[in-house]
Amino acid sequence: MFDAQKVKDECVDWIRGFFEKNGKGCNAIVGISGGKDSSIVAALCAEALGTDRVIGVLMPCGEQADIDMAKLLVEHLGIKHYIINIKDAVDGLTKAFPFELSKQSRINLPARVRMTTLYAVAQSHNGRVANTCNLSEDWVGYSTRYGDAAGDFSPCSHLTVQEMKAVGRLIGLPDVLVDKPPIDGLSGLTDEDNLGFTYAELDRYIRTGEIDDQEKKARIDRLHKLNLFKLQLMPSFDPDIETAI
Repeated sequence: MFDAQKVKDECVDWIRGFFEKNGKGCNAIVGISGGKDSSIVAALCAEALGTDRVIGVLMPCGEQADIDMAKLLVEHLGIKHYIINIKDAVDGLTKAFPFELSKQSRINLPARVRMTTLYAVAQSHNGRVANTCNLSEDWVGYSTRYGDAAGDFSPCSHLTVQEMKAVGRLIGLPDVLVDKPPIDGLSGLTDEDNLGFTYAELDRYIRTGEIDDQEKKARIDRLHKLNLFKLQLMPSFDPDIETAI
């Protein structure tokens, strides 16, 4: 059984320990999307460091239909925040390419511009950037490398979606933030629509190895194998280590 209280308390202590060793007195910089993950990470950081040391960054790309959820979160926590619209940066960069970007490049570009924005905020505010990924999304690669998958510290990357929700409820976040179905912001589809399985099915499979639909099992296994490289350190050549040829 998942002990949300124990995990929450240990995570808060871990965040405090990280900042003690890697930025004593620094601020936590959190990209706020209005979804559960960024909301929960921001709340954990606020409990660990105090609300005066957490800065939320809202980064719409033009119009964001659910930005009111992001505003609700920063108001609920009482943290300082900035709204930085990245549309001009994304459009300008897109136009600068001397070739047509692939569909996936266009999809990933805003996420990478957002991470660039977070690091600019962090460097200007004595900050460390929070990674807001969870285990379920990481398991099947539902993140952008050097986009939302980046960061300086990751409080929740070993928690599944269901576990994240339990922590979110425990720390008193509004239900609408915890239970809001995540959407890709492009097609109008939910993450689960795009993935082809529910997070409940994925989380059960991750934690128990059990799944009822073998087609979904095969899809999860394939996505996990394809995206393992996102979770590994960059390979580097070391001339002091002999390699077999």
